[in-house]
Amino acid sequence: MKLAREAIEIYLDRQVTVNSALVGEKFRRKSGAFVTLNTSDSHELRGCIGFPYPDQPLVEAIVKGAIYAATQDPRFPPLSLEEFRNSITIELTVLTPPRLLTTPNRRALPDRIKIGNHGLIVEGMRRSGLLLPQVAVEWRWDAEDFLTNCCLKAGLPPDSWLLNDVTVKVFEGEIFEETKPSGEVKRKDFGE
Repeated sequence: MKLAREAIEIYLDRQVTVNSALVGEKFRRKSGAFVTLNTSDSHELRGCIGFPYPDQPLVEAIVKGAIYAATQDPRFPPLSLEEFRNSITIELTVLTPPRLLTTPNRRALPDRIKIGNHGLIVEGMRRSGLLLPQVAVEWRWDAEDFLTNCCLKAGLPPDSWLLNDVTVKVFEGEIFEETKPSGEVKRKDFGE
């Protein structure tokens, strides 16, 4: 979390990327990660960018995700340094590698999804969508709602998860969030 905040602050202040060479060994293992930025007063989304696959060291995923969430999320204007320092909290989700969810009966896919534990990736028809594990909990979705909304996020029809040429992958996430800008960091746990 400290690295994510420092990466955004340095980039917004000087347009340079933080030197992450001094991080510990556990941050050098390859891992997916997402950085979510929320307004501290109303907890409204203000940016979210990440990398679902373990293609790069965790430190790089955190730094890039943080900077991109603050400056390149197409849904929002870039953050100013003042807004970031005074009004934004960070949520960091470190992901396990996605794994294909299979079942002989596509209608049984919701039974294989654990709300609060699993995030989803839906891929098909040259489109993909991803929802983090916390999204289903925050919106109070059941597993079928979660699948439907992940399809919609991908730009697919809502019941596309039933099609054999659409893949559904699950992953888990370790989630950390600030209680206020630059404040205490707490781990979120929705699982069993």
